[in-house]
Amino acid sequence: MLRILDARTGEPVPAAPARRGLTRIEAHAFGPDPTALRVLLTADLLVRALELGGTPVWTSLTAPRDQPELRTAGTRLAIRPFEFSRDLASGLGEAQALHVVRRDAAESVGEGPVVAVAEVEWVPGTGGEPARDGGGPAVLSALLSDPSALRLALLAVPRAEPARLDPATLEEAACGLARWRRAVAGWARRPSRPVPGEVRDRLRAAWEDDLDLPAVLGVLREVESAPGIPDGARFETYAYADRLLALDLVRDLGSPA
Repeated sequence: MLRILDARTGEPVPAAPARRGLTRIEAHAFGPDPTALRVLLTADLLVRALELGGTPVWTSLTAPRDQPELRTAGTRLAIRPFEFSRDLASGLGEAQALHVVRRDAAESVGEGPVVAVAEVEWVPGTGGEPARDGGGPAVLSALLSDPSALRLALLAVPRAEPARLDPATLEEAACGLARWRRAVAGWARRPSRPVPGEVRDRLRAAWEDDLDLPAVLGVLREVESAPGIPDGARFETYAYADRLLALDLVRDLGSPA
């Protein structure tokens, strides 16, 4: 069962008390800015984790105004679309609402557990000044030069910690992602094998523990080089984890070796 740390109480709570009951994930964005994008990404990951556990989820976005820049950036980052009205959930047996919001606004949202997200800083280059929320659409455009690399870079930082990004960080993420995609394409040429039970358990334990994505990535790094795991099982492990991560790890299947 997925449990998240409620920023209101400081205590872990079930993300979905009624497993088959509808859970609403409400993202609160004040952007468009990098921190708002991280809020949307966290909400997207919650949705994916709950769906992997069999929980139906409905998502909404609360924002001070329609923000086409933020919605476009979210689409490029493989974030599923959000609704802008709560009315669609009426009569559907909603069991709980989870609010995802930047941590300095955790007390401004409605009733229900709060998932707090730390800020994102963008440092455009050596010696540059960090651009936080005031960076706006221009910063989003710079960050999204490689959306998959940005997604991986954000996943690698615990959401309660500030994410400080710069061109070198995104380049490192892009190189790591390219390596994984090449490896997955190579493993796919070998006979398929199931995800090892111990590996599957560790992956689920990580993301069900307050959505610990850095720990999920750590399991994948171990599987990449661990002896005794057949390549077909490595492939299935990465494909399984990508249902949550949405990094398009199987993109290079069928490409020349």
